Amino acid sequence: MNRQGESHMLRNIHNFFRLLILALFIAAPFMTHAQSLPADPLPSWNDGATKQAILAFVGSATTEGGANYVPVEQRIAVFDNDGTLWAEQPIYFQIAFALDRIKVLAVQHPEWKNQQPYKAILEGDGKAAAANGPEGLLQVLATAHTGMTTEQFNTVVKDWIATAKHPGGRLYREMVYQPQLELIRYLRAKGFKVFIVSGGGVEFMRGFAETLYGIPPEQVIGSSAATAYHVGPDGVPFLMKTDKVEVLNDGPGKVENINRFIGRRPVLAFGNSDGDKEMLEWTDAAKGAHLAVLLHHTDAVREWAYDRASPVGRLDTALDEAAAKHWLVVDMKSDWKTVFPAKQ
Repeated sequence: MNRQGESHMLRNIHNFFRLLILALFIAAPFMTHAQSLPADPLPSWNDGATKQAILAFVGSATTEGGANYVPVEQRIAVFDNDGTLWAEQPIYFQIAFALDRIKVLAVQHPEWKNQQPYKAILEGDGKAAAANGPEGLLQVLATAHTGMTTEQFNTVVKDWIATAKHPGGRLYREMVYQPQLELIRYLRAKGFKVFIVSGGGVEFMRGFAETLYGIPPEQVIGSSAATAYHVGPDGVPFLMKTDKVEVLNDGPGKVENINRFIGRRPVLAFGNSDGDKEMLEWTDAAKGAHLAVLLHHTDAVREWAYDRASPVGRLDTALDEAAAKHWLVVDMKSDWKTVFPAKQ
């Protein structure tokens, strides 16, 4: 081959690789998208009207040029935590954490053996503990959640979630809902920004939200106690947790805090109790495409069946409003193929 032919061949090779690299850059977002979305993005959901309604909403909201298209920056999805992303019976898991924490701290407080409500907790006497009323519970929560720095509390929560077991035998971290994990992944792959908006303690949830759900701490909104800024003798600043309630994130408070911390009205809201009613109302009032969803606990075999009379996760007025306003109601027993992930 002469020199002119070699030069022509090298130019062709160079152009080929340049086009190949360009094609890869163009295709990369679509390749990632395809890899993150299997043929059925919600395999733990039974095929039926509920699943199809979710798929149809997400499909229409993300179809550019469509009548219901939602720009990426407006794709805000909010989920309650207790009873929506993981179980909540027979008591909220944060209360279980507080009770376990009291038992750990009791080593440093021998006087608790004769002091209520600690005495009842240490003796495993649920009836006596309940007799201390809401004030006793608040005292226990304050004791379990304060008197340490925010970093120390985060470590305590991470250690607890790694090993603590529900009375039913599963680890608490194994009691997340598999169908919801799939839905979160699906929404994220479709450009949604997913937030937790829960009545639970914000720093408690931040201790596991990223590990269990893939939701980073800055996208967790919850109830919180005030923190106090200090500078230690070594000149290192720290935040100390106090027992002063700063934010109560429940009912109307959820909407107020969505506005305060997110600054956009969600286009998808998912809850399971009356405490989520206002959040769903707020989302349902959005202009354009939106979806308000309630999870109805109807499966007494694989989980628990409860609604109007339950002291935990009560679903009463919100269930009536869902029927009146045609919100989507997920029936756990009939809409989910499985509830919890397979044990590892």
